[in-house]
Amino acid sequence: MNYWLMKSEPDDVSIDDALNLGVFPWVGVRNYQARNFMRDQMQVGDGVLFYHSSCAQPGIAGVAEVASSSYPDPTQFDTDSRYFDSKATPEQPRWMLVDVRALRKTRLLSLAELRTEPQLDAMQLLKRGNRLSITPVSQHEWQRILQMV
Repeated sequence: MNYWLMKSEPDDVSIDDALNLGVFPWVGVRNYQARNFMRDQMQVGDGVLFYHSSCAQPGIAGVAEVASSSYPDPTQFDTDSRYFDSKATPEQPRWMLVDVRALRKTRLLSLAELRTEPQLDAMQLLKRGNRLSITPVSQHEWQRILQMV
């Protein structure tokens, strides 16, 4: 089993929205490394830390799991979508997604609080310059964060 941190802007999909939806597609990833994580490494049942980003109080807001294998993100073909990609075709899609199942809301574990925890020093999210919307989380980091929330 792998573990991941997946960032979502609460104005797009918050943890509350995710819980109401149950299982939903993680659309709109337009970074090749994040796409590759979904396409090549994510498996059904992998753990997900649901992270609110680009908001007044960023931080881990819930726990979820990967609910499907990867498949083409349909928004890349939709000319009305902000995620439209004119170079993508159904025969050769460029962008993939997985479905995610929200499991529970947690107390908000802020970025500032995460930075104070010595056991999380190596966490990808906390590295300078990290802007990826999806990052791997080690089993040790996963377990420590679950203890903190």
